[in-house]
Amino acid sequence: MKSRLFLYVSLGVDLSIAISKFVAAAFTGSSSMVSEGIHSVIDAISQLMLIWGVKTSRRVADADRPFGYGKELYFWSFIVSLVIFILGGCISFYEGWLRFSKPEFDGSPIWNYIVLAISFAFNLVSMVTALKAFNIQRGRNTFWKALVSTKDPSTMIVLLGDFGDLIGLFIAFLGVFLGRLLHNPYYDGIASMLIGVVLIVISAFLVRESKSLLMGEPPGRRILKKVIAMVQADEAVVKVKKHFSTYMSPEDVLLQLNTVFKQGLTTKQITDAIERITKNIQTEFPRMKQVFIEPVAN
Repeated sequence: MKSRLFLYVSLGVDLSIAISKFVAAAFTGSSSMVSEGIHSVIDAISQLMLIWGVKTSRRVADADRPFGYGKELYFWSFIVSLVIFILGGCISFYEGWLRFSKPEFDGSPIWNYIVLAISFAFNLVSMVTALKAFNIQRGRNTFWKALVSTKDPSTMIVLLGDFGDLIGLFIAFLGVFLGRLLHNPYYDGIASMLIGVVLIVISAFLVRESKSLLMGEPPGRRILKKVIAMVQADEAVVKVKKHFSTYMSPEDVLLQLNTVFKQGLTTKQITDAIERITKNIQTEFPRMKQVFIEPVAN
């Protein structure tokens, strides 16, 4: 994913919406609106951390990090998933719990409705932008399969964050509307707690996926089979004895092949074969930027 436009779009949307939500909460005293404001601030912080992760992951490999800095994106994605979302979910839940100790209405709910409507429209724009990027990335895979198998956590986090925003906005609307309709301020607190639950559920999923990427995930089996078949088709190769691979970043795969070469080959012939095979692999699979072929005994 060369473009990260959706991150900047989402950042601008979240900052604008957070300000409007806190203004509405100040005028109405709505607990669910405070939770929604916190939600948007957390989303904005998430975008900043992801943008930083993308930037640092693109640093050129050096003596300190000979395999590159690609894991920076996975690290910051894990931090966003683990700390930011869970923290936001817990704060929102606690804010709703506090509302039960102060069950009263303040101000006119019209502010809430206006901000919720504007927020819904802006979040929809952000989600559509992230969804377009995600659809390009997933190709022909189903939505769920692409979501659990993606190697680009930034797209996944923004997309699910926007989806959680839309759910949270709907819950906040129900909390304000039902509370006023039924003259029961407890609905507002319940809505805030439900928004917290939504954040925590999303966080649990993102933590699992981000942890898996941080620990190291290999390319798909179909891709690895094609690579092995390509190597074993070379005239100098007997077979691939073992193979090891992992994503260093969404666009950088590290691949090691323990390869058995035909007997009688000179050192130069083996070296030429390794260079030829490496070039063929990287031409067919551009993401495999780091290929190590080690000659081994049969």
